[in-house]
Amino acid sequence: MANEFSFDIVSRVDLQEVDNAINQAKKELAGRFDFKGSQSTIDWNRDEKKILLLADDELKLKNLRDILTTRLASRKVPLKSLEWGSEDKAFDGLIRQEVKLTVGIPGEKAKEIVKEIKKTGFKVQAAIQGDEVRVSSRSKDDLQNVIQHLKNYPSSVPLQFINYR
Repeated sequence: MANEFSFDIVSRVDLQEVDNAINQAKKELAGRFDFKGSQSTIDWNRDEKKILLLADDELKLKNLRDILTTRLASRKVPLKSLEWGSEDKAFDGLIRQEVKLTVGIPGEKAKEIVKEIKKTGFKVQAAIQGDEVRVSSRSKDDLQNVIQHLKNYPSSVPLQFINYR
């Protein structure tokens, strides 16, 4: 097994970049004219990986989403990792929306990825290891072909390829 090569498929988000993006969004929110006198806020719970948007009305909520997604995208945080919750009524007529940050590949998505790898026909083995997928083979070319195939695969979670050995 000494001549077997492998790589891992993961879905990771740099939480420090999320912190930075949310701080930038808060600064923009404080300085925008259309939010003067508004109770709109953006709150980030790093431990639970949740962002809470609170807005006065639908238009301000839409603008909050735009500010947030723009700042996250500029910090190269994959927007696929955001799971948008439903818009709920909050106190004082405010509208609340919760955004969850997906870190890791969920089990059902990992099974889809393994199935997609098997459909390619390359001589590789794919195994789910927690929230990662390990792909191994005797051929480096097959591994590179799998990476190229998965880069074009429309996944609902952002995929990164690490530990190429």
